[in-house]
Amino acid sequence: MAKQAKAETIEVAPQPVTTQVAPQKPTINSWEIKDRVYYLKNGKSPLTLTIPGKHTRKHALLYFDEKAGVQRELKYATNQDSPLVDEQKGECTMGHIRFDNGSLMVPKSKQNLQKLLSLYHPLKGKLYEEFSAQEEAKDELFELDLQIDALNAARNMDVDHAEAILRVEKGSIVNEMSSKELKRDLLLFAKKDPVLFINLAKDENVQLRNFAIRASEAHIIILSQDQRTFTWGSNGRKLMNVPFDENPYSAFAAFLKTDEGVEIYKSIDKKL
Repeated sequence: MAKQAKAETIEVAPQPVTTQVAPQKPTINSWEIKDRVYYLKNGKSPLTLTIPGKHTRKHALLYFDEKAGVQRELKYATNQDSPLVDEQKGECTMGHIRFDNGSLMVPKSKQNLQKLLSLYHPLKGKLYEEFSAQEEAKDELFELDLQIDALNAARNMDVDHAEAILRVEKGSIVNEMSSKELKRDLLLFAKKDPVLFINLAKDENVQLRNFAIRASEAHIIILSQDQRTFTWGSNGRKLMNVPFDENPYSAFAAFLKTDEGVEIYKSIDKKL
């Protein structure tokens, strides 16, 4: 029988002891009694991850009460109603705060843990967030609006511009694609990554870079083997030197916008 994989446990690195300014505590009427879900930011989902549940030298767990003008110590005790130490009474039974596979579901019966995570914990917004259906809907609506804008732009884009954008994504394979294939793949690209598509669509250098690549593929201009010099394909006369550590075609695209480059662009365009 195969060995069972050992659970990976991750602990948060030590936090410097600094004053943490948390959001103001809501009024009693604004706090809703419900089950809550918390998730790690940036799509992280380790098998387990434990965050600090009490204030120590190693892990600063303090809440700055602006109304009182003092720092208040925090501690998650399973037998206490409040996560604020100065509101706790008697002996405390410590609890662990552990995310499994990137998320933590806290039932409404654990109000002390919910309030610690939602209102006071200094790692909220840095390491984790509370799930909000309303905020999730806003994010999804924003993403859908971006997709619609990108798809509309892709549908109305001319073939040359479409080729320039797809060359960034697919490389020289675009030379072998028909206009319908270009349109199809452009729409798929716009739907898959609308932010990148819109940025590329607005970037005038994308078309100039594609223009330079097409000229090179047609041997109108020649890029040296060390990718440091462009020359005319017909007579070998040097056109420009590529600045160190720059993409040669991006550099040539920028060169085409200069006074000298405009004349070269016109000459290449006639030959293409």
